[in-house]
Amino acid sequence: MTEQEIIIEPLITNDAVTFGLLACCLGIVFYTSQQKGLKWFYKIVPALLMCYLLPALLSTFGIISPKTSELWPIAKNYFLPASLILMTLSTDLKGILKLGPKALIMFGTATVGIILGGPIAILITATFSPETVGGVGPDAIWRGLSTLAGSWIGGGANQTAMLELYEFNVDKYGAMLAVDVVVSNIWMAFILFGAGKADKIDNWLKADSSAIETLKNNMANYTTSVERKFTLTDMIKILALAFGGVGLAHFLAETFSEMAIAGGMGDNILANQFFWVVVIATTFGLTLSFTKLRSLEGAGASKIGSVFIYILVAIIGMKINLSELKEHWDFIIVGLIWMIFHVGLLFLVAKLIKAPFFFLAVGSKANVGGAASAPIVAAAFHPSLAPVGVLLAVLGYALGTYGAMFCAYLMEIASLSVLPQ
Repeated sequence: MTEQEIIIEPLITNDAVTFGLLACCLGIVFYTSQQKGLKWFYKIVPALLMCYLLPALLSTFGIISPKTSELWPIAKNYFLPASLILMTLSTDLKGILKLGPKALIMFGTATVGIILGGPIAILITATFSPETVGGVGPDAIWRGLSTLAGSWIGGGANQTAMLELYEFNVDKYGAMLAVDVVVSNIWMAFILFGAGKADKIDNWLKADSSAIETLKNNMANYTTSVERKFTLTDMIKILALAFGGVGLAHFLAETFSEMAIAGGMGDNILANQFFWVVVIATTFGLTLSFTKLRSLEGAGASKIGSVFIYILVAIIGMKINLSELKEHWDFIIVGLIWMIFHVGLLFLVAKLIKAPFFFLAVGSKANVGGAASAPIVAAAFHPSLAPVGVLLAVLGYALGTYGAMFCAYLMEIASLSVLPQ
């Protein structure tokens, strides 16, 4: 954190007030989206995107700030695993398996796009601003960009591993974190916008989304078949399963993480507690989907899970401050070139194999956003699709370190080939 960031504080630093503001943002969006006079606006800008942008504007104008807030750890440790459990409780696992190989192909394409995009971004930037991607020793920018590769293929644990492995100057690491947040969230905004236009994008891609529609219809039919009057008992049962599962996930995650460290795997993703929280919460929800407890979907389990998802969206939105575009513009240009290549490759492959936009979006965010964003993106298409995002995100964690190391190797070669030594 720089001295300037320490001195400048947002207008509101009390997390209770901040959370209240975020809740009001969600309430305003949901209320206005139902007003006839604003139907035209929400046809252009999806409601989910507005739930993301309003907190971003509050952060940009200095009203709130993630730098002085502890809401994200709470959201990540409580609301995220709870939403994963409730969204997977009614999972049609057979239906997900019937989605076919295109989901994996698009996920693999997203990973390749990040690995190749890094060195290509360096080569392009070097043609007009070689000093931006220069540096020697610990200050070599390719070392810092390796942390982006770790984050964009896997997640925070992979990002930290790259920082330790390549020993980038920690005084400059804040710029890389800014690029990570700003660039990935700009793409997130486009994805959420595209989710509301998925049918039009699928028509352009000439994609066959019948398997996705079948899964959504099956889920809707199941929900209708078990739907019943909501009771307080049902609510308590749902919350008990959700947060009891969250407690179990954290308890086992701590145990498994300690076992990995004791086994000499301290630098491995298996030593990361958050990885295990995601895996265990997802497994817990999937296991419950084979029991009678699945019928709690009729009492609104996935709807409560969706509430947690929207809270996550608002808190993630708070993390982006558009003023950082000016502060770190040179590195953000590198990140934007990198992301444009990643997105371009995804659309090229999707067009070639006629993959639905859903697979493109979730495949990308399973890499770039991980378990915190992938289920949000998947649920933007339909709540029943959230498990697809989770499963791909877990795969991203597993590949993150290896993919980032290969990307770093290519970026080092690119730097040596175009920059004076």
